[in-house]
Order: sequence, then C-alpha cells, then structure tokens
Amino acid sequence: MRLYGIELESIVDGPGIRVALFAQGCESACPNCHNEESWPRDGGREYTPREVMRLMKKPGPGRKKIKGVTFSGGEPFLQAADFALVAFEAHRMGWDVVTYTGYKYEDLAANPDSEVQALLKFTDILIDGPYIHERRAIDLKFRGSDNQRLIDMNETRKRGRVVLFF
Repeated sequence: MRLYGIELESIVDGPGIRVALFAQGCESACPNCHNEESWPRDGGREYTPREVMRLMKKPGPGRKKIKGVTFSGGEPFLQAADFALVAFEAHRMGWDVVTYTGYKYEDLAANPDSEVQALLKFTDILIDGPYIHERRAIDLKFRGSDNQRLIDMNETRKRGRVVLFF
C-alpha cells in the first residue's frame, strides 16, 4: 500500500487518540485541499499491510490509549483491499475504524467491487464527500466542509439507511 504519511498518535482525525494513515493517490483534486501532496499515485512511500500493522502495534508512551485507526488521504478507496486488511486487524485489536473519502456513501454502497465493499464493511465511521472550500467551516468536528457527513456505519448497516454519527 502506498501512504503519504503515518501519524502514530493523532487527536484530530476522529474520536479519541488514534493512528492516522494517509493514503497516497487521489483523483478528486479538491481546490484548497490541505493534503495536495497526497494526490499523485506514485508519491509517498510503499508499505506492506503487515508493515503498517507492525507500526500500529509499536509500543510508546501514549500507545495504550489508542482508540482506533483513521484512514485519510489521498483517497483510501483507491487502495481498498489493503486498507480493508488493516481495518480487519484494527478490529481484532479492539480498535474502531474511521475512513475519510471524497466519494459519497451511496456511490460506494452501489459499487460492485468486493474490495470497496470490504473496506466499507470494516469502517465504523465514514466521513464522505469532497472538501468544498466555499462550504468550509472550522467549527465542524473531524471534517472541513459542511457537505461532508459523519456516517455511523454500524447503525447504517442495521437500519438500512444512512444514520449520522452526530
């Protein structure tokens, strides 16, 4: 898997203290994106999912307080198979999974690709939609513009309709 970066203890990429993995490669090219360097697919650094999992488990002073892992971007769904493997392992560790995407949930849910469906299956909170600078709101939790939704994926799967996290 190709990553733009790894943050082993983030407090801004979802609820609680988390590991944040930033995918390399994005087709959305949202104007004013704060991770523009993550757009080229050939940038960043190549990791195996096993290497990423080893880093996630790496001991450190605040590591016992880690609540989950966040997949941000670039676009994690362009590497859905690898991110799904890491998400599966995160769940085995008792962590939750937050996935950011520039796609709308409805489009991902309708996508027949089994790897996309696997990543959706292992995502607990999905933050969907492109960043739209004209709709920027700095008071929003965990997102940049007010068109983006925080979707509670577990409740969404149970109820068969989109349920927002808050």
